[in-house]
Amino acid sequence: MAAPWRLGCDPRILRYLLGFSGRRSPGPLKGPGLLKGAAACFGGRVGSWRWFHGTQWMHADPIQILMPSLSPTMEEGNIVKWLKKEGEAVSAGDALCEIETDKAVVTLDAGDDGILAKIVVEEGAKNIRLGALIGLMVEEGEDWKHVEIPKDVGPPSPAAKPSVPHPPAEPLVSVTVQKEHKPGKLQVRLSPAARNILDKHSLDASQGTATGPRGVFTKEDALKLVELKQMGKITEPRLTPAPPAPPTAPLATPATIGPSYPRPMVPPVSTPGQPNAVGTFSEIPASNIRRVIAKRLTESKSTVPHAYATTDCDVGAVLKARQDLVKDDIKVSVNDFIIKAAAVTLKQMPDVNVSWDGEGPKQLPFIDISVAVATDKGLITPIIKNAAAKGIQEIADSVKVLSKKARDGKLLPEEYQGGSFSVSNLGMFGIDEFIAVINPPQACILAVGRFRPVLKLTQDEEGNAKLQQHQLITVTMSSDSRVVDDELATRFLKSFKANLENPIRLA
Repeated sequence: MAAPWRLGCDPRILRYLLGFSGRRSPGPLKGPGLLKGAAACFGGRVGSWRWFHGTQWMHADPIQILMPSLSPTMEEGNIVKWLKKEGEAVSAGDALCEIETDKAVVTLDAGDDGILAKIVVEEGAKNIRLGALIGLMVEEGEDWKHVEIPKDVGPPSPAAKPSVPHPPAEPLVSVTVQKEHKPGKLQVRLSPAARNILDKHSLDASQGTATGPRGVFTKEDALKLVELKQMGKITEPRLTPAPPAPPTAPLATPATIGPSYPRPMVPPVSTPGQPNAVGTFSEIPASNIRRVIAKRLTESKSTVPHAYATTDCDVGAVLKARQDLVKDDIKVSVNDFIIKAAAVTLKQMPDVNVSWDGEGPKQLPFIDISVAVATDKGLITPIIKNAAAKGIQEIADSVKVLSKKARDGKLLPEEYQGGSFSVSNLGMFGIDEFIAVINPPQACILAVGRFRPVLKLTQDEEGNAKLQQHQLITVTMSSDSRVVDDELATRFLKSFKANLENPIRLA
């Protein structure tokens, strides 16, 4: 109770102002007495009120900004850029920062009004776990300059950037080499059988001649030495001391100390960060997208039973229809027709428009086609929503917009999450045919190669045989055999081929 007495204030009044009026007090506080006591407490001085208002207990806890989950597969994120500065006012819905997820760069919006008080994780920080503290906000009017990081939620420790290990010191390498090479003896590569025979008879390979491939001392070479010893022609091991190295010359590496045959005795030391040096490598930092792609591809190939079916489709009619659209200033690609044909076929065969949810097949009520787009950071699959109900030109426009956003890293989560069927086309890169990996939980993915001219023997209306050029593409469907078996996949490709070769069906 020392503080109230220093202020010259009745303790009952102080408890009342602090919100403890519910406690039992020594005596009632009446109106005039309260006013009189209050006047005595503050004495009409503004300085005492400022002290009272500025005490620590008047400050509210700061609003924590945590690393959010911006995609179903996201486990960590990178802070690309802060869009607000410390001390800057923030309204609900304002963009706070840009976060790189496992799919794209997404903007994190503020959920409350206030002031950005402290940036805990700076720009460029990588591999920040979900739920980690990245910033603090306070309400308007509060002192943002003296906000402290909560002790129970310390600043996250982002995964350290892979440091470039220094190459091992040369003297240490030389010491290792000296232990490997016995002094005074030539280093000879021994076969296991030869080593066993030489150890049993206390012989040394330097006393004989290696006749094996690449200088290997074979079993036969060891047996010859044993025979010479029994005949008394070998008395002591033949020593050939190695020439001493010049004192001023740098110590040699293991790759240069070994014997004269091409294959080295000791593997070269792999040291990062030294270009053009023998046995070195350069580390390439992996983005979140590439790490997730590697993880999901591994899971897909190891947990999903892939089945494959391939067929050739004649796209001559598609090319003709495309030329007719160009005359009307409508620009579409062959891939747009393929997307539309896949969507129409899925509508005709809903049994293929399914996914595996871990326990069994699940038929999907929507037909959303995921289109593989290659970016600098990896492969991403934006989605053409309700593709069966869209026209060719509408699909073409959607593909162009989504592909640009994917390459710029500006896709929204709803533009790449989900999908019921995938199309991956490498024909534009000159690939004839390939096999794609399924993107779970989807059940199928269609791999499309380039169209190529092929001469085929056909019959005209009169029954005469003639050679005619056809434009063919090879498509390979990878399917999850748990839900789409070989027979169903075959029927799907047959219907897909019929739809693609007759563009009138796609109208």
